[in-house]
Amino acid sequence: MDQTLFFTLLLIALCSVSECVQRQYHFINERKTWTEAQRYCRENYTDLATVDNMNDMNEMNKSVNDGGAQFVWIGLQKTGRDEWEWPSGEPVLYLNWATGQPEGRDYCAVMFNGEWHDLACFDTRHFICNNTNTGLVFVNETLNWRDAQSYCRQNHTDLVSVRNQNESQQVEQLINIMVGATKSPKSQVWIGLFRVRDSWQWSDQSDSSFRYWKSGEPNNSGGGENCTAVNAQGEWFDVSCTNQYSFMCHEDKLIVIRENLTWSEALRYCRQNHVDLVSVHSEDIQRRVMNVVKRASTAEVWLGLHNYCIMNMWLWVSGEIVCYQNWAPGNGTKQENCSLEKRKGAVQSGGDQRWISLPETYKLNFICSRY
Repeated sequence: MDQTLFFTLLLIALCSVSECVQRQYHFINERKTWTEAQRYCRENYTDLATVDNMNDMNEMNKSVNDGGAQFVWIGLQKTGRDEWEWPSGEPVLYLNWATGQPEGRDYCAVMFNGEWHDLACFDTRHFICNNTNTGLVFVNETLNWRDAQSYCRQNHTDLVSVRNQNESQQVEQLINIMVGATKSPKSQVWIGLFRVRDSWQWSDQSDSSFRYWKSGEPNNSGGGENCTAVNAQGEWFDVSCTNQYSFMCHEDKLIVIRENLTWSEALRYCRQNHVDLVSVHSEDIQRRVMNVVKRASTAEVWLGLHNYCIMNMWLWVSGEIVCYQNWAPGNGTKQENCSLEKRKGAVQSGGDQRWISLPETYKLNFICSRY
């Protein structure tokens, strides 16, 4: 077999995505109020613990259970937010509401005849999940929005996000194939859009919308329950911020370096001072990148993404093939002549934070992985 073809097939065979926890959790067995715990975590680590998904929950729970504490502070605190967002925590930049929508009474959204409508979250509808490996998945059973999201998170990635016109057309096309373009409620299909009015926000300003409240919580029993603690089973409770509990800090595994360096200089910096330029081989890591890249001072930020000209393909500096992809339109295509302009991968620090290819001599901020 031709060596080039063999190498290509080998890389494709190795293209497996593993979920990777991108925070390190530290259990602090000292009793403090929520504000005191926040100050301690910010001085010694990154912040009070943020939780993005069940992988984070399981990782954090190992430490919580080892500590044997009844309650443990995490970084979720009540604020005054009232806005629509996607399950990943991304703001809604692309709008596709039907005329007169949203009405403001309901907190979840369906796609109906190609447009969005708000609907009571307890209504039951078909729904569409997004799967990092296989794409869109239409689920032919009816659940309420919360149960639909749980189903998607357990079996795929999450309820589908519709962040631009191209994604909207793909979702509409799948609905038309599965249930038809009718005006019956059957063609109203849950998407991941929901209204954040639980007024809770993470201490590190993360966009994570993940919640794991115990049934009946938050209940603001007696008033003034504005902070969040977890029990030994990992269930969340709203409690008074002045209570004194042990607490959980986290340390981000990604860090934005606000120095303007070429790609090669950035790679050298990360390897000398941390571990490497970041490799974004899953949607989970992309969400972490989206959280930290907001701190950058340049419009684009280097990733550990480079074009391997001999094979005419993109690879991560960690050696992984680019399986999960988040390219902006017109980027990530094959290079006809690599000798003309060597290009590397960067992520946009604003907008929808897609990947773009740039000449490696550009000087940008960059993201290092610390573990």
